[in-house]
Amino acid sequence: MNLRFAFAVNNANEFEKKHFGDADKYMIYEQHSDGIVLLSEESNIFKMLDEEVEHGSKKKGSAIIEFLKGKGVNVLVSKQFGRNIRMINKHFIPVKISLEQPGEAISVLDKHLHWIKSEWEKTSSDYKLFTINSGVLKTFIKNK
Repeated sequence: MNLRFAFAVNNANEFEKKHFGDADKYMIYEQHSDGIVLLSEESNIFKMLDEEVEHGSKKKGSAIIEFLKGKGVNVLVSKQFGRNIRMINKHFIPVKISLEQPGEAISVLDKHLHWIKSEWEKTSSDYKLFTINSGVLKTFIKNK
């Protein structure tokens, strides 16, 4: 089974210190035997959904979840996640990175792919948060 990743980036294709749902777009990658390859770039049409009511609303979170599930995504990659991480980890493995460029992230993810793949294969929900800097840290996400 090939994993699919959604990278939360700005319009210049760089990671920013913003919550996943506030990204300008999502770059969808898929893991293959010859590496992690770009499949598509998707505008985040939900970026401002329900924001006038509540930042990080459940309505916005649910819309992004359904959109990315429809794209076959398994792993979300971002510099930051908001409180909706408690919703998204029911469907996706969240990966928090400190890097700026997708190419750098691909290189690091490729090295640690076995950890992420193992989490996906052994778990069906309540995925742990992976934090990747120089190494990998896997932590539980508290419900409140």
